[in-house]
Amino acid sequence: MPTGPAYLIVVLVWASTPLAIKWSAEAGAPVGSVMLRMLIAFLIGLAILLALQGRLRRDRRALASYAAAVPGVFGAMALSYHASMSLPSGMMSVMFGMAPLISGLILQALPGATKLRRWHWIGCGLGVLGLAVVFADSLALGRDQLAALAMMLAAVTLFSGSGIAVQRVAAGLGPLEQTLGALAFSLPCFLALWLTSGESLTIPLSPRGLWSVLYLALFGSLLGFLCYFLILSRLPAATVALVTLITPMLALTLGMTLNREQPSATMLAGAALILVALGAYLFGDRLARLKAEAAALRSPE
Repeated sequence: MPTGPAYLIVVLVWASTPLAIKWSAEAGAPVGSVMLRMLIAFLIGLAILLALQGRLRRDRRALASYAAAVPGVFGAMALSYHASMSLPSGMMSVMFGMAPLISGLILQALPGATKLRRWHWIGCGLGVLGLAVVFADSLALGRDQLAALAMMLAAVTLFSGSGIAVQRVAAGLGPLEQTLGALAFSLPCFLALWLTSGESLTIPLSPRGLWSVLYLALFGSLLGFLCYFLILSRLPAATVALVTLITPMLALTLGMTLNREQPSATMLAGAALILVALGAYLFGDRLARLKAEAAALRSPE
């Protein structure tokens, strides 16, 4: 698949995923819903792989890459589904928009990483400020929403760390192999969590929830992950991270339009600060380079 359409698919899928997660968990079975989603995605993906006469690699580096993706699939998704019970879908997307900032901070602790520059730290500071505004607003609304925000912060941290780990393993896997391997390693974790969660062994789903699970299985877990791992293998990390700058506004719009969500003015102000922080973090390098080029053109020979 060409890189451009794959990038567009990731943007559209990630913008609509938070609302679909909220709808799929609305009957009160978040763990069962996410496990069913991942199982359907795995079976369909496996059927596609077999139809293409392919097979999953099982060498040491491939297994390491699958394992590296588990925190981003199992950990992030399990927490996100629980958080969706109390948090507006648009705010879930805004929280995932923190991924580039958190990725940058994680990289500072790893060897060989590029050190953050002044505008990166400004972006991180603004992001923390925006996050504090959102948390302060949620504290006024109640403990449930505050706990949901903490879950989302943990989810995006796991997602960011997992993406870095997959890139560092650099197993050279195709997107379908990486997706299926990650799902295969994550499904036992979802099953164990479901059996110990106290949820009913029959997964209750409303008609809207059922369609949401199918949408998430086909697009969120399969096509979305395929395109994500594809662009992750072809594009710089900063370019991939731009997805998290674009999708929150689309997700907020979808939530308000289709789910009648009305985030408070304070929460929207915090979300705006987070988006400004992302802009400063992601575009600071480009602006500095443009200024340097302009200065070079003005300087005498």
